[in-house]
Amino acid sequence: MDLSERQTRIVALFRQHGEMSVDALADHFGVATQTIRRDVNTLCDANVLRRYHGGARLMPPGTNQPYEVRRVRNLEGKLRIGHAAAERIPDGATVLLGIGTTPEQVAVALMHRKRLCVITNNLRAALVLANNPEHRVIVPGGELRSPNPEILGDEADRLFRAYRADVGVYSVGGIDDDGTLLDYDRHEAASREALREASRYRMLVADAYKFTRKPSVRGGQLAEQDLVITDAPVPDTLRQRLPIASPEILVV
Repeated sequence: MDLSERQTRIVALFRQHGEMSVDALADHFGVATQTIRRDVNTLCDANVLRRYHGGARLMPPGTNQPYEVRRVRNLEGKLRIGHAAAERIPDGATVLLGIGTTPEQVAVALMHRKRLCVITNNLRAALVLANNPEHRVIVPGGELRSPNPEILGDEADRLFRAYRADVGVYSVGGIDDDGTLLDYDRHEAASREALREASRYRMLVADAYKFTRKPSVRGGQLAEQDLVITDAPVPDTLRQRLPIASPEILVV
C-alpha cells in the first residue's frame, strides 16, 4: 500500500493522540468528512488503525504496522543507516541480508557495488540488487508472507545456514531495556538467528524507533552483534549493560 501525503500525516497524528474522530480530522485538514472517512477506511484496511463509531484509534502496541507504513517512517534515518552499512561491505563479498525496511535501504546503497553475492529473503531488497547485473542474488523458496514482501520459515532458514557469509545484515522488531532482541513472531526471530549464525561478521541495523518498541518474541542479545548501526544514541541504561569491547556502536 502506497500512502498519500495526507494519509501519512494522519498516521502521524494518531501516533500523537492515539485516537481521533473523523470530524476532528476533517477540521484539521480542511477537507470534507467523506474524504477523511475514505482515508481512515484505507488505513483501517491496512491494519494501521481500528475503527470505532465516529472515528478510529491506532492499533495497539505489539501489533506490527504494514510494510509500506514502516517503509516511510524515519526514512531519512534509514537512508543514513543504509549508506553506513554499505561502506562496511567490500566488493565481491558474500552477504546474507534479512527482512525489513532498513535492510531494504542497505540494498539500495549496495546496488552500485561490484560482484556481490547476496542471499536474502527480503524480496524488495532482491529486486533492488538485481538491477545490477554484476550481482548474484539468491532467494529461498517458500510462502510469501503477504502483504509483506518477505519469505519466512524453514526453507529460508535452511538457505541461510547453507552458507558461510562474509557479512550478515539484519534488523529487529524492537530492543528491550536489557539488550534482548525482540520480534513480533517466532519466524522473524528464527530467521534472524539463522542469518546471524551463518555470518562471519554480524551487523544489526536498527533506527532509534526500535529502542522504544517492545514486541514479545525473544531472539538473541544486542551484545552478540559485531556492529550496531543506528541513527540516534543508544539509551544510557542500555549502553551501561553492554560489554566494553563489543558490539561496536555506530551512530549516523
